[in-house]
Amino acid sequence: PQVLSTRNDIRDCSTDPPYLPPTATNTTARLAVLRGILRTRGVHAYIVPSTDAHMSEYISERDARLGWLTGFTGSAGTAVVTQDKAALWTDSRYWTQAERELDCNWELQRTTSIESIGMWILEAVPAEGNVSLDPFLFSIDTWNSYSRALHGSGRTLLPLETNLVDQAWGDQRPLPSSSEIYSLPAEFTGSSWQEKVAGIRQRMEQHVRRPTAVLLSGLEETAWLFNLRGDDIPYNPVFYSYTLLTNSTISLFVEESRLSAGARESLGSGCPGPLCVELQEYGQVSAHLRSYTRGNVTVWLGTEYTTYGLYSIIPQEKLLEENYSPVMMAKAVKNAHEQEMLRAAHVRDAVAVIQYLLWLEKTVPQGQVDEFSGAQHINALRWAQEHSRGPSFQSISASG
Repeated sequence: PQVLSTRNDIRDCSTDPPYLPPTATNTTARLAVLRGILRTRGVHAYIVPSTDAHMSEYISERDARLGWLTGFTGSAGTAVVTQDKAALWTDSRYWTQAERELDCNWELQRTTSIESIGMWILEAVPAEGNVSLDPFLFSIDTWNSYSRALHGSGRTLLPLETNLVDQAWGDQRPLPSSSEIYSLPAEFTGSSWQEKVAGIRQRMEQHVRRPTAVLLSGLEETAWLFNLRGDDIPYNPVFYSYTLLTNSTISLFVEESRLSAGARESLGSGCPGPLCVELQEYGQVSAHLRSYTRGNVTVWLGTEYTTYGLYSIIPQEKLLEENYSPVMMAKAVKNAHEQEMLRAAHVRDAVAVIQYLLWLEKTVPQGQVDEFSGAQHINALRWAQEHSRGPSFQSISASG
């Protein structure tokens, strides 16, 4: 049998000095800064997820805390850092990539189960130790899973509202998006935002619990409800926001200066009155929710998109929990006009794909095209179509 050559595109931490490929990131300084912060705060372990505060599938550069801290750029993973250890958990899609991107400060754990993260923490953290995380980056389910994994072990799960990775990242952290948030023209929506709000309020009235408010955390929920779009996250037409919709008021938490003149006009058209959208600073959502839930209220939310941080503000007896909010459920059912628009978009996209296949037939035999230039070409053909705002994910191009 042939002797397999040793791969030089992945790290080898068993040699002295260890071998690191050029794709690996040196994380020594970053870990030192974070560990200094942990010591100051009396934290024994810090958990870093790959999510953002809205449980988005894709995230912005500014929210790529896991990527900055570890060098690992896969879309799913969890890191835990203690004073003398650091580990990354990710699934089998990313094992080779992680071995190319991590340096030898990191152990790679080839699983994603919270039980295995919990076991590792129990070994690495002394009894009576504190395990911390940012509660605004964990879903309710994930928080509960960590809580169960550490329950009765003597270790405390300690929510910290200051994100310690952000503190370590400092002014190197990318700035928030400043691009315009714009109104989607009526020709694409099939119903005005006022009609959508009326529909949600009707659902609130018809619900057996008679909720007084709906809290929206998923970015696509607010974008859909108000017929607004942005580009804060690559490949996703959304913007950072929360909404608290009550039976008589509407609060939209968003960076107001970014709203286009048309968007602002559209939102303010019903003022004063129950169809007036009150604009609040994005960062004020927790304080607003805290003060709202002091009253005799019931808040309806979808647990899939709400973080534990927001959820824990609302007293248990004032909560109406379902997997998905009524907005997510309404958004899932397309009206006749939306269906027509979907079909038209698919036809335009099909034109681009057919042009691409024809181009490939002519170009591949000449040996002039590889996967990367092919992906760039189909992107260009799609952009050339009317109404194109770009692809919904990076083109995945493979041959052979």
